[in-house]
Amino acid sequence: MTAPTPIAIATATVDLDEEGRLLVPGTRTPVPEARIAQHLARHLRIPPRATDVYVYVHGWQTSPAAADRSAAALLTEAAALHRSAPTAYPGLTRGFRPWCVVVRWPSSSLPSPAGYRRIRARAHAMSAQGQAGRVLGHLLGYLDADRGDPASPRVLANRNGQYLHLVGHSFGGRFLCEAVQYAADRPAGPPVLGWSRPGDPTRPFTVDSALVFQMAAPRDAFTHLFPRLFLGPGRPGAPLRGPLVLTHSRWDRATGFWHLRAEGRPGIGHSGTGVAPVPQFSTRLRPTASPYPRTELDHPIVNIDAARVYRGGLATRLNPAGAHSDFHHPESAHLLLSLAAHSR
Repeated sequence: MTAPTPIAIATATVDLDEEGRLLVPGTRTPVPEARIAQHLARHLRIPPRATDVYVYVHGWQTSPAAADRSAAALLTEAAALHRSAPTAYPGLTRGFRPWCVVVRWPSSSLPSPAGYRRIRARAHAMSAQGQAGRVLGHLLGYLDADRGDPASPRVLANRNGQYLHLVGHSFGGRFLCEAVQYAADRPAGPPVLGWSRPGDPTRPFTVDSALVFQMAAPRDAFTHLFPRLFLGPGRPGAPLRGPLVLTHSRWDRATGFWHLRAEGRPGIGHSGTGVAPVPQFSTRLRPTASPYPRTELDHPIVNIDAARVYRGGLATRLNPAGAHSDFHHPESAHLLLSLAAHSR
């Protein structure tokens, strides 16, 4: 039997320094803030045949090369899953051809509680006090403006168009939430999504879905750290029209035991979201043969209990974080692909 042709996933990279500043490729030189938009336009080109644009931000203990491999592996698995069972994802009748921007940042430390706290402090400084949120906001704005029109038969997919998704792991979820908060208002435009919730008319720039694996943030983060992420009384909502989906596993020691020691409570990646300013829905990570009904994913926040799959082996000296990074499974690709399909 002839082996199937491997699926090549195209990616681009964006590098940030310890202060969250965008770096000139291959250097440690920051791009001046006034030139960020011009820099992105010069170095990033969305392939016209791409149907889905992904922004992937990695988490703790991830080298630049490992971040590239992680993003490519996840999307390769999703593309292969779609190719093997296209009728299981009826929203993707025109194909699934992902393209990904990998956002890389200095996340390495000693594999210890002290090392975890150090990177936790860096991530907070980069996102809440530094420039990472603004840089990624620029990135999302550029990708939104440069998306193709899905009504065009040459594109096959949107600024009304090629679909824009966020994927993060661990502390990468913080950067993505900050980026969506920083995204600038734009003139009113047409609706672009298949989800039930109406958009804020001042923000047609939309993110079609956001998926964070094992988020390293307090369970009340969406009340205290990211208060502008959702529409609320007297304030516009950030441009997030699709759901924010968050996996958690009781086997995640980094956001369990270590987060408990650092903040006096476990994190989202261990226990799911606690209090939040919008309705939540909780469900379990489904096997690849079990479709996600739209009613399970069409909520502002969706908590996915992945403990059956994300187990990571026993926490040891060589694997002190337990299941924190154990999200590379077919079930994860199935979830990502289901979000893409329901975004249509």
